[in-house]
Amino acid sequence: MAAALLLNACSTLAPVVPVVPVATLPEPTAATTAALPPPPPPVAAAQMAAVPKSERAEPVSTKALEPRQAALPSPQATLVSPQSPLWVSESLAGQTLQAVQPLEAPTELWDRIRRAYAMPDLQNDLVTAQERWYASRPDYIQRMTERSRKYLFHIVEELERRNMPSELALLPFIESAFNPEAVSTAKAAGMWQFMPATGRDFELKQNVFRDDRRDVLASTRAALDYLQRLYTMFGDWHLALAAYNWGEGSVGRAIARNKRAGLATGYEDLNMPAETRNYVPKLQAIKNIVGSPANFNAELPLIENHPYFQEVEISRDIDVSLAARLADVKIDDFRALNPSASRPVILAAGTRQILLPWNNAEVFKRNFQAHNSGQFASWTAWTVPSTMNVAEAAKRSGMSEAELRALNSIPPRMLIKAGSALLVTRSAKISEDVSMQVADNGRLGLAPEISHRRTTVKARPGETVASLAKRHKLSVQQVAEWNKLAATASLKPGQSVVLFMPGNVVASTKTAARKAPPKKTLAARPASQKIAAKSP
Repeated sequence: MAAALLLNACSTLAPVVPVVPVATLPEPTAATTAALPPPPPPVAAAQMAAVPKSERAEPVSTKALEPRQAALPSPQATLVSPQSPLWVSESLAGQTLQAVQPLEAPTELWDRIRRAYAMPDLQNDLVTAQERWYASRPDYIQRMTERSRKYLFHIVEELERRNMPSELALLPFIESAFNPEAVSTAKAAGMWQFMPATGRDFELKQNVFRDDRRDVLASTRAALDYLQRLYTMFGDWHLALAAYNWGEGSVGRAIARNKRAGLATGYEDLNMPAETRNYVPKLQAIKNIVGSPANFNAELPLIENHPYFQEVEISRDIDVSLAARLADVKIDDFRALNPSASRPVILAAGTRQILLPWNNAEVFKRNFQAHNSGQFASWTAWTVPSTMNVAEAAKRSGMSEAELRALNSIPPRMLIKAGSALLVTRSAKISEDVSMQVADNGRLGLAPEISHRRTTVKARPGETVASLAKRHKLSVQQVAEWNKLAATASLKPGQSVVLFMPGNVVASTKTAARKAPPKKTLAARPASQKIAAKSP
């Protein structure tokens, strides 16, 4: 009897059991159907009463089937998949149930961020001061939030994929006001403000053709990797953020000092610079404004909860201007999504995809395939074979000196070192794109030009142009040309000869001349003084 009751109860609960995919079940056959036991007979009420209460199946509480939104870590976890709809029986153990309503996904991104706040709140006077500062600047908030619409969805997606607090999506407001081309006085660059060395630690390429610290995808990946590492290291998000700003070594040493002194080691307990002391309060203030904009008289622009851009693969080097034209977007909008492309050309071997507004990605693909001029790039990379000045490099590359300097950011009075990679015009004869080795590792090496100074020397008795040139380590032809003499000419004793000496050589020669004592001084001394002068 008890077994029959349990079977009956299980058949009532069947609808809430997850459905096994049909592909995993064997197809029924006549033999397997015949082997199945017959279904149990219905259980009468009198028989039910005869079963001891302790052996009866307990009715399932409807409360356990109600959605529990507060327990879910992210809004995505509250969604009911259309491929596997959740439903329950209208009658379960004699009780009527309400249908389970799926929780709606947020329609705007700000709401999605608010739902996934997961960091402990910080409440102190510094937070209040930062709230007042931001609230008094509504235009600044408007510009920052408007700029963020291009990048915020991607960051939120990455945070949810890693199960990280959504507040971290607001960190670029503090770091760069969501400007991917921002550069600090300390040389930190990009939306997440990576220093050069830290960027290299997280595999952000920095060369003459691109700076991945400004790349939207690469820098976001690196920033979240870094923040996860810091959280693992310190076990506290406030300390992790302090380390992101101040450095993990600095935070570690501050914690060690407090431990030795028997003090607490939380974020508010450490002795730190003013910038780091205000860092987390700034983020908390932005978090509070996004959480309740009306409380701060703030108005956030509508940012819909869907991707702003798509990644599009490129297979050829392509001019930035052409890429924007093929995608039918303004050049400024193209650069905002591809800020690492600071040069006029994108090298496919180093940058394998570009970002385009969602609706323009397909436009670009169609136009890229239809482009039939045979050449997508007007520029290529040239590796300088030997150290040379800019004028010589410009002559070899078929460009003007001014254009070559401007395109490659070469300052005046500098030589280009051998092995440097220069961006130069690409002729129609060049069919191959830039190699991956050059695109990924191109460097520009510069050295100061040696300035020459005009000086005049006196010829010694019996000296020739050749011997004088050898004495000063100069070319015989140069000395002869400077003085309009034959290379084989002899010089009269005391004859003035013009030389153009490197500035440092001239300076060292004059210094040596000033320090050297006159030869006749020692010769004029008495013999006793000469001996004394030689004695130790």
